[in-house]
Amino acid sequence: MSFIAVIPARLASTRLPNKALLDIGGKAMVVRTAEQALKSGASRVIVATDAEEIALVTRSAGLETVLTSPDHPTGTDRLSEVVRTLNVAPEQIVVNVQGDEPLINPSLIDQVAQTLAQNPSASIATLGVPITEADTLFNANTVKIVVDHTDHALYFSRAPIPWAREALADGVQRLAPELPALQHIGLYAYRTSFLQVFPTLSRGSLEQIELLEQLRALEHGYRIVVSRSAHPPAPGIDTAEDLAKVRDIVRNSL
Repeated sequence: MSFIAVIPARLASTRLPNKALLDIGGKAMVVRTAEQALKSGASRVIVATDAEEIALVTRSAGLETVLTSPDHPTGTDRLSEVVRTLNVAPEQIVVNVQGDEPLINPSLIDQVAQTLAQNPSASIATLGVPITEADTLFNANTVKIVVDHTDHALYFSRAPIPWAREALADGVQRLAPELPALQHIGLYAYRTSFLQVFPTLSRGSLEQIELLEQLRALEHGYRIVVSRSAHPPAPGIDTAEDLAKVRDIVRNSL
């Protein structure tokens, strides 16, 4: 199986300005993320950015870099431009590795690509991990997935789904016994043919309500297959607290 890993990296960030270029153990965040992706089985790792400042840093680190439009509303739209620019074959599998995941386990990148390769009826593959703590289930910053009996996604939400009506009738936030709740790991594998279509799809009401771009695919009838990971993902970086935590992890590993 052959696949490409693409790392979308934009300069603008509401909570952490210039997030992609923040220093982590002497290297920019996006560089550390790309270095993890290079440890996977990807035949090619590409940074896709809207900023010359990021491109200068990634190219100086020896990373293949593609400059893209600054007007893309989502990382998936940015990937779509990359596969068009590079004339990637329609059947090629492309993995979207978020640029703020400098500790991502390379085996997860391989897993999501392999999952899509093994499910030809799906346009997208992603990962989930069983939820074992009530705090995770009820955290609105944690995206949850409900799947069918073939592990294809039925819905993604920030709400606690599935809702165990009887177990939660007293209003206490708890995990119901044997609740099949999955935390979404924000790693996606796409077929290039789908990436070429994605920008033409209208944003549905569910995507606009939940602010989850993967719902656009479901609303338009595309299938997303979900593979389970045995372990929670390493922390990504969305806040200053996340940044401090990851810096500590990297510092202690050097």
